Amino acid sequence: MARRASRVNTEEEEVELNMTPMLDVVFILLIFFIVTSVFIKEPGVQVERPDAATTERQRPSILIAITGEDEVWINRRIYDINGVRGAVEQLVEENPRAEAMIQGDQDASIGLVLEVQQIVGNMGIRVNISTRND
Repeated sequence: MARRASRVNTEEEEVELNMTPMLDVVFILLIFFIVTSVFIKEPGVQVERPDAATTERQRPSILIAITGEDEVWINRRIYDINGVRGAVEQLVEENPRAEAMIQGDQDASIGLVLEVQQIVGNMGIRVNISTRND
């Protein structure tokens, strides 16, 4: 029996996978998703809003929440009624065309909600009151 001499390639070829283009694509996608994402403003406290008869959605730049325990929250911080004006003034400095949205809990004192509305309205800021429409 004759044996055939098999050609065995003793040199092993190194195969490299260039990851640079894939990393470039991943970073471009990451930047795209970060830039196109929408950031939602939340008051920092859960509020049960009363029902409404009409629906009109707006995007406020100042979000004020009043809890059922009559706590006033602005930008995830709690304020007493005397600190509302100062907090809103700081936000208006950042955005002079700001509008305010008041989210009053259905158990909140209507007097406090109206007082906050009056304070913000007297500053020349358009005030909206948020309700729930089922």
